[in-house]
Amino acid sequence: MCRSIKVLRRADTPASEEDIRAAALQYVRKVSGYRQPPKYRAEAFAAAVQEVAQATARLLQPQHPSRG
Repeated sequence: MCRSIKVLRRADTPASEEDIRAAALQYVRKVSGYRQPPKYRAEAFAAAVQEVAQATARLLQPQHPSRG
């Protein structure tokens, strides 16, 4: 793991929407290399943050074991 990535929440507490967005923003910043993207990339940057946040929210949804 990259040393500059921070833990944004504890594993025993549910992630808030704010936690999820912060994690998505941190990820997109890291991958893109931009803390603040140039104006011509701002729309793509914001869309990426939104998509990562949505994927993260799906990942963290409670899962119910299959009933067999």
